[in-house]
Amino acid sequence: QVQLAESGGGLVQPGGSLRLSCVCSGFTFSLYSIKWYRQAPGKQRELVASISRSGSSTNYADSVKGRFTISRDNAKNTVYLQMNSLKFEDTAVYYCLGAATWGQGTQVTVYS
Repeated sequence: QVQLAESGGGLVQPGGSLRLSCVCSGFTFSLYSIKWYRQAPGKQRELVASISRSGSSTNYADSVKGRFTISRDNAKNTVYLQMNSLKFEDTAVYYCLGAATWGQGTQVTVYS
């Protein structure tokens, strides 16, 4: 059974940092690219970042370039999203997607 489990969300003030994790199971992790998405209230889910199978290639939404970093550890079947310089507009539920399966999401709230 394919499963993706996000964690690491929380409350943070503007300018702060969080690191999200997505632990994957039930499929051969190293054979799949993984994506992070987010969905803010009343908005469509949007692609935030993606990483290739080996981790050698990454892509980012313009809104997070230079602030977010996606990485993966194939030995741990885990993808990370390091989020720095967080802004109010980063508030959303963050989801990972892999092997055509979504995780349950983790809430990130930027507040002052």
